[in-house]
Amino acid sequence: MISPELFANPHRRRNALTGEWVLVSPQRTLRPWQGAVEKTAPATLLPYDPACYLCPGNARAGNERNPPYTDTFVFTNDFAALIPSKPGGDAGEESLLTARPESGICRVVCFSPRHDLALPRLGPPAVERVVETWVEEYGRLRDQPGIGYVQIFENKGSMMGASNPHPHCQIWAQSTVPGIPAAEGVRQREHFQRTGRTLLSDYLELEEKEGERIVCRNDQFVALVPFWAVWPFEILVVARRPVPDLLRFTSSERTGFADILRQVTIRYDNLFESPFPYSAGMHQSPTDGVPHEEWHFHMHFLPPLLRSATVRKFMVGYELLAEPQRDITPELSAERLRALPKTHYLDAGTPTQKRRTP
Repeated sequence: MISPELFANPHRRRNALTGEWVLVSPQRTLRPWQGAVEKTAPATLLPYDPACYLCPGNARAGNERNPPYTDTFVFTNDFAALIPSKPGGDAGEESLLTARPESGICRVVCFSPRHDLALPRLGPPAVERVVETWVEEYGRLRDQPGIGYVQIFENKGSMMGASNPHPHCQIWAQSTVPGIPAAEGVRQREHFQRTGRTLLSDYLELEEKEGERIVCRNDQFVALVPFWAVWPFEILVVARRPVPDLLRFTSSERTGFADILRQVTIRYDNLFESPFPYSAGMHQSPTDGVPHEEWHFHMHFLPPLLRSATVRKFMVGYELLAEPQRDITPELSAERLRALPKTHYLDAGTPTQKRRTP
């Protein structure tokens, strides 16, 4: 148990998954919630936008046109960051100037035909269908020749660079394991070889025992602000059972995963009563054909907002040149998120204001 005195003063915390450090400076903000908490005006989005290239029936790049889909819709990215293997020239010898070819497949998943509804406002059946689509796409891409890793991620909100508000995510499947999952794999492997248990199983046991960084949970998953969180309201979703990937989920785990996604994203929107931006993504076992008993499925939510719907945290100065730093402790962030209502603020108003969640 770490002493309260340490937590009350400047200290560094180590990320158990990557080995990296974050500087925590709680004394800089003894009253982190003083000052104005601004809200943004609700976005005036329509259920269908004729100018949106993700809406049903609309034109995309080239001569492509979306079908009149009524559920989830998946297609290969028209402007993919990775393309299937093609001759890429000589990579040269290993040196200070090193380059290697990288091939892959990039897919886009539209969560719903509704242009105006993100995950927190989709009903449970719709979110469960999104999870089923992820399972299907992960299995399909995992089995493609030459694919070593599949990354599923969502950028939500213009603040996170999302150019289209239509609810969607991306899946990039590539030949090698990217840097961050690779670093997590090393730490998980070391822990498993030393203890015979997954790193996140042991970490989750500690978190549930202490309880102060838990945000919400169900029988299959726990959402918490990690001890080593960098972003102010960062959340880590951890499967209770140490499964390596989506394909190993039971039916109840798929339902539980959809439920925890709604719990997390509803709390995010409720925090400042505004659509909450974030980048989120799942970390799963590499798809290189080798058993990875050490891998434990988890999902990161990395939101930029700090004090209101318009005030964000920037990684600048010390953080770009030394290491990440935060003022509000993970414990305070978790307390704030945990106390929020479970019902979306747009569905909790007066009868004349209340909107029904589809």
